[in-house]
Amino acid sequence: MHESVWNGFKRLDFVFEGRDCILICPDNECDGKKWLYKTEYFDAFPNTEIEMLKKGYYVAHIKNTTRMCPESDTNMRPKFCEYLSKQFGLNSKCALIGMSCGGMQAVYFTAKYPQYVACAYLDAPVMNYLSWPFALGIGQDDSSQEFIKNMGFGLPEMLNFRNHPIDQKEKLLKSGVPIMLVSGDSDKTVPFSENGQLLYDYFKAHGGNIELIIKPGGDHHPHGLPDNTPIVEFIQKYY
Repeated sequence: MHESVWNGFKRLDFVFEGRDCILICPDNECDGKKWLYKTEYFDAFPNTEIEMLKKGYYVAHIKNTTRMCPESDTNMRPKFCEYLSKQFGLNSKCALIGMSCGGMQAVYFTAKYPQYVACAYLDAPVMNYLSWPFALGIGQDDSSQEFIKNMGFGLPEMLNFRNHPIDQKEKLLKSGVPIMLVSGDSDKTVPFSENGQLLYDYFKAHGGNIELIIKPGGDHHPHGLPDNTPIVEFIQKYY
């Protein structure tokens, strides 16, 4: 295990089941040893995590096989949660932070293993593979070759695919896990109308616990808000 400093906080790097892992420790932990699980892009737009560290939350990450979220990565996540609980005494549940591809990873994980998730903050999440990475709608980022390389199937199979992130909506709703959704209304990479809005509309139509913040004129980046207080308060409310 290697110890260093990340944004002023103690960082521990270690390996679990062959995967590189990170755990950032608060100076003064909150009651319950609560923690955030950032599913992808660990160092990207970390302001929310830094604010939560100041409030005593831990922050953790484990490397994925690929950002495209094969089922093997989803099935690894509960093992990681249990390891953190056993090895470091962390809470059995986490608060998820999922940005873009990390959003779809959070969705698949919550739908399949809701017992490990207290709440989920999804920022411009991929919900529809046809929108991204295949860019068949209004999105402008065609990353389909990366998907084909990492997932082993392409557009012909995708046209009949019935396991998109948005196809987890019934399980997400049934889980009762509260969701905060943040998106820009001018996202050219993962358009809100083809992704997050599908989840929001379904939850609102069925009484689901979801909060939405739209950033006027916002593109895919930057993730987060100019003032992340609403996100921090959401996490504290439900976890």
